[in-house]
Amino acid sequence: MTELTRLTAAETAAAVASGETSAVEVAKAHLDRIAAVDEKVHAFLHVDTEGALKAAKAVDDKRAAGEKLGPLAGVPLALKDIFTTKGIPTTVGSKILEGWIPPYDATLTARLKQAGIVILGKTNMDEFAMGSSTENSAYGPTGNPWDLTRIPGGSGGGSSAALASFQAPLAIGTDTGGSIRQPAAVTGTVGVKPTYGGVSRYGMVAFSSSLDQGGPCARTVLDAALLHEVIAGYDPMDSTSIDAPVPPVVEAARNGDVRGLRVGVVKEFAGEGYQAGVMERFNDSVELLRELGAEVVELSCPSFQYALAAYYLIAPSEASSNLARFDGLRYGLRVGDDGTRSAEDVTALTREAGFGPEVKRRIMLGTYALSSGYYDAYYGSAQKVRTLISRDFERAFGQVDVVISPTTPTTAFPIGERVDDPMAMYLADLCTIPANLAGNSAMSVPCGLASEDGLPVGLQIIAPAMADDRLYRVGAAVEAAFTARWGHSLLEEAPQL
Repeated sequence: MTELTRLTAAETAAAVASGETSAVEVAKAHLDRIAAVDEKVHAFLHVDTEGALKAAKAVDDKRAAGEKLGPLAGVPLALKDIFTTKGIPTTVGSKILEGWIPPYDATLTARLKQAGIVILGKTNMDEFAMGSSTENSAYGPTGNPWDLTRIPGGSGGGSSAALASFQAPLAIGTDTGGSIRQPAAVTGTVGVKPTYGGVSRYGMVAFSSSLDQGGPCARTVLDAALLHEVIAGYDPMDSTSIDAPVPPVVEAARNGDVRGLRVGVVKEFAGEGYQAGVMERFNDSVELLRELGAEVVELSCPSFQYALAAYYLIAPSEASSNLARFDGLRYGLRVGDDGTRSAEDVTALTREAGFGPEVKRRIMLGTYALSSGYYDAYYGSAQKVRTLISRDFERAFGQVDVVISPTTPTTAFPIGERVDDPMAMYLADLCTIPANLAGNSAMSVPCGLASEDGLPVGLQIIAPAMADDRLYRVGAAVEAAFTARWGHSLLEEAPQL
């Protein structure tokens, strides 16, 4: 039997359900893998060995009793440390929540547990999901398993690195401006941002409430679809949750037929700043889709050029409001409470010690954009641009079924290269941000290695809201065709840790 950590999630679930292996054996194999390699990768902030083995045993007991198992029962998962987990820490990559143990589970966490998925632990991330490299974590950076001196993407680099280093077959990320798709692209994995409101945000620590969206991360398109189906669906605890059936994502992932599908290529997603090797792999993907029977249509979405600027006004503004709750008085870190200082002083000292530089930068940006005299000029104007971007997408989807682009303009850059250049860092999300501003669904799927550096490149697929199944249909077709061409999955070419 193939080494347990190398199986897909679908294969693992089938092996557990048939009795070929046990959920406990699978969990132990992954915990052993974490113990062997994570000191180098630093994908996890907390490993819940006891909880994982207990959950795995519950799956085995259920099977022994003759009960039917769910499609992912017994499959291990790495959970981004932004979702509350009852009884184990949730830090959001920040010192301000160091040691905080939530008293409740996020809706997404509860759904994972109900499905029999084994949560291995919590993964590293940019503090409060603010970043594109996982270097903004208060607990140190994560390395990219393809090259440990390079970034694994951000903000969900821990989750993507756990997948690429075979520490978990499934992971959960969140995507505010590309934090699922960008890490997937630079690690050669699959990442999906569902339609905004498609997955509950209850219990997900908020960064920018009108943009944040949890979603599935995996090594194959089918695995991502199976996880998507588990976590998606209406939640009355979340006022932005969509009360509608989950699109048929698993069926689409098993289908993978793009004949007759209209695929849009947006001219604004190219030009200066795009690495030559990334564009080569993207052009290969366009030709591949033509060969598979899709019709390729060139489009222009002129408002996309303003997406980055609009995002970096809207997201910091909402962060400024959301992070006001971290005051040192109710939970988490508290500094300076010696009986001589006022509540205001304690709050100021706590935030100074607890928030990192990037979080402070975005709070200041957002507070300024919302301030009297500047609200209309900055925040109000950004919201108008957001409307224009949504209209561009509406026009595009009047002509095509999906839009494709490179996921990121470049491959994984070296750790430390952009730390002192926020603008260069922000440009990593150039292609991913428009889908967040419009609330559309989007996916990154591997499409090869860049010729300059031999590092993974991602193809981004964008579909209209509540048409998430189209992502899986196109993603499955691309994955199958490239795997057949290469003779193996892309991750088989990754260096062995």
